[in-house]
Amino acid sequence: MRIEVEKSILQSADEAAGAIRALLSERKIYSLNLISSPGSGKTTLIEALLVRFEGKGRVAVVEGDIETDIDAERIRKHGVQVRQINTRSSCHIQPSRLLSVLREMDLSQTRLLLVENVGNLVCPAEISLGEDARVVLLSVTEGDEKPLKYPLVFKTSDILVVTKTDLLPHVTFDVERVRRAARAANPAVEIFEVSAATGKGMSVLLDRIEALLAAKTG
Repeated sequence: MRIEVEKSILQSADEAAGAIRALLSERKIYSLNLISSPGSGKTTLIEALLVRFEGKGRVAVVEGDIETDIDAERIRKHGVQVRQINTRSSCHIQPSRLLSVLREMDLSQTRLLLVENVGNLVCPAEISLGEDARVVLLSVTEGDEKPLKYPLVFKTSDILVVTKTDLLPHVTFDVERVRRAARAANPAVEIFEVSAATGKGMSVLLDRIEALLAAKTG
């Protein structure tokens, strides 16, 4: 019985993800699902993207957290459309909830949708949100063994962003070890090393995301 229930839940999630994908495809909206541990830099990357795309087309943001709307309020200051999903006891955004939120939003002028998933390297990796690309962020303060401990999220992600690289002189973190493990999980993954504090590597990452957006939306 338990197996049947779990199968039903996964099927329902897949159906909702498919509906999201169809909705965004119809409107030619490019979507990113951002995944990481808490504090790795998801919101900071979103803010950098908002600055990059200012005046180039509307961006919409959906923030996922267990509780509070702290990150949504931070994003709202940029003057973009943002919605908060509080997952309470769930460790990831449910596709059905995201679909409901998107149906309530005005996406008529939106070109880019950014979804910040709940801070977790496990649960969000198992569920698609109908995204065009999945981005996993790993800060150098977390340790370089994460791709070995949590291979699924690295296997299913299109882009890996190693963040807070300005702190490398102060922590034990082997970037090459991360690269090898990530590519062992997913040979096609694109890897970027960035520091929001110094700006190093940010323009290369933002250029790539802009190119991916242009490829879908023109």
